[in-house]
This record gives sequence, structure tokens and C-alpha cells, in this order.
Amino acid sequence: MSAGTSELSVADLAIDHALAQTAGGMQFLLDVTPVNADAVKADFLEGRIAPPEFTYRELEVDPDVLSKALSNIDVSTVEDTTLGHLLRAKHRELALQFDMLKARNTSDFSALSIELYGGTSLELRTQAQNILDRVERTEGKGERVSAPEFLELAQAEIDHYREVDPEIDIHAEMRDDVNGIMVTGNTLLIDRNSVVQRARANALLQHEVGTHLVTQVNGAAQPIQVLGAGLAGYDETQEGLAVLAEIGCGQLTPFRLRQLAARVLTVNRLHDGASFVDAWRALVDDGFPESSAFTTTMRAYRSGGLSKDAIYLRGLVDLLVHLRGGGELGLLWLGKFSLQDLPLISELADREVLRGPRLLPRYLQDPASTDRLTTAADRADDVARLIEGAA
Repeated sequence: MSAGTSELSVADLAIDHALAQTAGGMQFLLDVTPVNADAVKADFLEGRIAPPEFTYRELEVDPDVLSKALSNIDVSTVEDTTLGHLLRAKHRELALQFDMLKARNTSDFSALSIELYGGTSLELRTQAQNILDRVERTEGKGERVSAPEFLELAQAEIDHYREVDPEIDIHAEMRDDVNGIMVTGNTLLIDRNSVVQRARANALLQHEVGTHLVTQVNGAAQPIQVLGAGLAGYDETQEGLAVLAEIGCGQLTPFRLRQLAARVLTVNRLHDGASFVDAWRALVDDGFPESSAFTTTMRAYRSGGLSKDAIYLRGLVDLLVHLRGGGELGLLWLGKFSLQDLPLISELADREVLRGPRLLPRYLQDPASTDRLTTAADRADDVARLIEGAA
């Protein structure tokens, strides 16, 4: 695929770049995640079980300033029909995210979150409940990888991609102000207190580095810069791809699949009005360790109610259906966008507006990954069967 940008006007590209820059002016997930989650969890699990009081980082940029900058970007003037559709949707999404930052830790936040990420459909809840009913956690704790060691593994994974393209700009670092392991922009952030089961370490690397950072590199290299920051609704497909990576490398465990199901059901409990403590207890009753149950509940209840965790299982199911129907993954590596926008991305690729990917996920080099994904796609209607031996 060649890199022809002649079909996009300078004015259209300027609007795209302005949107990408505005999107880069915030770190949304960091901004809505508590900075004291580890300390609160320790107190909670020591028996002081009560609705937790989370604290959040100071916003680096006032959301009103971001909203003003966004209002100055006139996406209605975009001449290219396809690009215009994509940029208008991104403009609306950014406005919603800025409103969420303004509403952080208030009663308005949850409703805005549902508007951004959607809710939990009956079909999705049924899939999730089937997983918890039929998939048993069979693996033990096993050997664990500390945060410093995982950082070394992540750096080695990044170095692999640098051998493919020495010019890529991605990084990994440990931080005190993050919870768990996550990617923001071009950086993998690792909580200093994180521990990872060694049996799942490669799956997590393929999830975070092989999916989120690889698509960030590829998207940032496109003439359409928003593909690096992420088009509207990209999160669901990104997280689905990342879980596909766990399947592709052969490390989707029973506990992990149950965790994704628990996230859906916890988001649903949030929307049904359950308290934090009641949602946590429901997970413990379903067999989750108290610490894991706390983290899952925190993720759903943070900032007043974040619906994002329902998208992992939903995004996975949608991609499995896509694969089962003969769809391919190739174009999905070009940047961060939703499966719904794949026809538009395909059109731009056919017009040679987009460049081919600089990187491809490492796990795809294993021929067995194709067989694993094909088998998984056949189980899209009953994802509990992704785990062999599920009842």
C-alpha cells in the first residue's frame, strides 16, 4: 500500500491534526482512575469494609480550556466525505470526554459514561453469566513476575519491534500514580505494586505492547493523525483485539475469561444501583479472590461509574463474529478505530490515502495463532467454550 495523500486537502489534514493534538491534551484513563486505589484496597481488605473514598489526580489541563479549543475546530468544513464522517464523530466523542472530566466523581459521570461506552445488553450479560456458571478457575497462583521484572520483559518486547523499525517511539516505565498496567499514548505504564502470573506474562505483553502500542505506532505514522490518538469508539475494538492477542498466543486462562465476564456483570450492577460493597460481595460470592474482586469493582465504580470494562468482552465477541464471517484483521493494525468504521478505513486504504503498517503483532509470527483464532471464532456464540472443558 503506497502513501498517497494527494486526495486529502491541506485544509482537511489541518483539521485532522488539530483534533489529534486536542485529543493528546488529556490522559483520559489516568484522569478518571484513583491514585490511592492500592492504599484504599489494603484498608478495605483488612476488614474496614465500607464505601471507599477515592482521590484523583489534578487535571493537567482544565477541561473548559480543552472544550474551548475543540469548539474552535470546525469539522463541518472537511471536504473529503469519508474523512469528514470520521472526524465529526471524533469531535463529538472528545466533547463527551471533556464533559466527563468536568463531571468526574459526580452523579452525572455515569450517564455520560454510558453514552460514551454503552451499557450491557441482555445478550452480553448472558454470555458473561454463562462464563461464570461454566468456567472454573483451575489454575493456581503459580510463579509471579514483579513490576521491575515485567518492565524488563516489556522493554525486551519493545526492543524486538525496534529491530523491525528503529525509528518507532514507544516506551515503558514504572510509576507510582497508576493502578495496574495500562497504555496511555505511546507509553506502557506499570504500577510499582503490580504482580503478574508468569503464565500470563506473554499474554499481557501481546495485549499491551503487541496491540495497543503497535496500533499507536501504525496510527501515528498515518497522514490521518487521529488514527494514532484513536477515532471515535476505538476502545471497544482495541480491547477486543488485545484479548484476541491473548487467545492467539495461547494464554487466555480460565481466570482471565472469568475476569472479563465479571467486569460486564459489575458494570451492570453499577447501572442497577448496587453499592460498591454489594458489587464487591457479589464477585466474592462468585468465587473471585477478595483482592481481585476489589480491583474489578473499583474499575467500574471509579469517578462515579465508568462503563468501559463492559467493552472487553463485547469487543471480543464482535471480532470473533467478524472472523467467523470471513472478515480479516489486516486493516485493523493500521491504527486505532472501531470495527464499525472498518468499511471507511478500507475505502481510504483502497484510495491509497493510508500507509501500510510499520509493525505487525509479534504473536502473528506463530503459525499456531491462526488456528487458535479460527477455533475461537467458531465459538463466538458461546465464548465460555473458549476454555477447553467448560461445562
